[in-house]
Amino acid sequence: MRKIIILLFVGLAVTLSSCRQDFVFKPSTGDLTFSKDTVYLDTVFTNIGSSTYTLKVYNKSSKDIKIPTIQLAKGQQSKYRITVDGMVGDNNRVFHDVELLAKDSMYIFVETTAGIIDANPTDFLYTDQIQFDSGANLQEVELVTLIQDAYFIFPNKENGIIESIPIGFDEDGAVLETNGRNLSHSHPDNGDEYLFKTDKPYVVYGYASVPNGETLTIPGGARVHFHADSGIVVQQGGTLHVTGSDSTTEALENEVIFEGDRLEPGFSDVPGQWGTIYLRQGSGNHTIKNLTIKNAVIGLLVENNSGNTMTIENTQIYDCSNVGLLARAARIEGRNMVINTAGVATLACTLGGSYEFLHCTFNNNWQSSRQVAVLVDNYYVDPDTNDQVAFNLIKADFKNCIIFGGNQVELQLNKSTDETKQFNTLFSKCQIKFNNSQLASTPLYAFVNDAAEIKKNGTPDFFNIRRNMLNIGDDSDAINFGDDLSITTDVLGTTRLVDNGKVDLGAYQHATFPQPD
Repeated sequence: MRKIIILLFVGLAVTLSSCRQDFVFKPSTGDLTFSKDTVYLDTVFTNIGSSTYTLKVYNKSSKDIKIPTIQLAKGQQSKYRITVDGMVGDNNRVFHDVELLAKDSMYIFVETTAGIIDANPTDFLYTDQIQFDSGANLQEVELVTLIQDAYFIFPNKENGIIESIPIGFDEDGAVLETNGRNLSHSHPDNGDEYLFKTDKPYVVYGYASVPNGETLTIPGGARVHFHADSGIVVQQGGTLHVTGSDSTTEALENEVIFEGDRLEPGFSDVPGQWGTIYLRQGSGNHTIKNLTIKNAVIGLLVENNSGNTMTIENTQIYDCSNVGLLARAARIEGRNMVINTAGVATLACTLGGSYEFLHCTFNNNWQSSRQVAVLVDNYYVDPDTNDQVAFNLIKADFKNCIIFGGNQVELQLNKSTDETKQFNTLFSKCQIKFNNSQLASTPLYAFVNDAAEIKKNGTPDFFNIRRNMLNIGDDSDAINFGDDLSITTDVLGTTRLVDNGKVDLGAYQHATFPQPD
């Protein structure tokens, strides 16, 4: 028994000795390797925090090592912040005696919040280095960020209360509000906010409000970025003018662009990043030309616009989580419009109204069986009585349009049973995705069987749907199916070719696609 006890103690001693040996950390010798030698943080707006980026550090040696210091070269003055394997160190900038096991790795997460005054004035880059160890063992990884200056519009905050603006009424008639403020003619930082500038972009937090009697003009070349749950509201008696024009370069120098404020490439086509452009009931005299809207919940929300017809020309709306253009009892004339991908419908003309769309392309490949490209209705159902509340659809005319998408039927017409209300629709020289023979035999949809007027199904031959490039190619069934409506250029400003009185359908003149290398 005594021998057994002695052997046990000897074995335990050997085991403990082995454990102690395993966790003896040697000083690092400058032999770390990294997942990248430079961490490029995507463009950020001045004084707005970046996303988080990752650097992986490897100890490929057979020894456990201790790194005396990991720090930012600019120390506590650095505008970067790092965490090392979950540790925050000294104010996220300096770390001491960081241990790393043999054949192991660790993560370093990098963020920044820098102002335009911190950047190099010649290239607007803000840089620093992560330094590992020092002296002869010093290793460095570069950090690089492009800082974008901007005009900022955000609600005021007083005594902890954020300024708000009206956006409608609830079912009891109480006013609904959201965070935002009225624009100003003499803002101390932005100047006249009713006439946007083009020398640097705008970033909007909350909703920028255009009150009664005011007109917001956004000229060609303007770039407007919206934070989450933000947008523009034009109140009763207010007006919106977007005055872009055709561009001649890939920089789209004359286009107006609305999109989210996440500038990383991975967010370029993510739907639902911000709210909407809301043209409330009673606003009017709106005009929109050469506008691109991306990544909203609803791209444009247009309510009964005071009997005035709103014109929308050469406008593109992409990747909306709900609807691209949602109209409620509105009056709209649209020409050369392109709307692609939305969670419910790319175009929804609801609660009646008056609409005319010429040479427009509506496509929806959202990954859901419930979506359509175009929805038209003239009623809603009262939730209390379950009765239809109907309105007059004076007209919904679609001429030389493409209505397509990933579902078998991409056009939905919902007509009230109230025969005293108008429901006037016209589809002339259109290509429509409609693979439902039973539905096509009903009076409401019988027009889709008129081969002289409707190109049912077929292929539009879009260039690249996923990348929002709905240009049509040489194999498109939309070529020369339309009537000449004297709209002489397409959405890009390209001349429309007329062949014996016939033109291409949709917003684009067809072209031969470039062949891949």
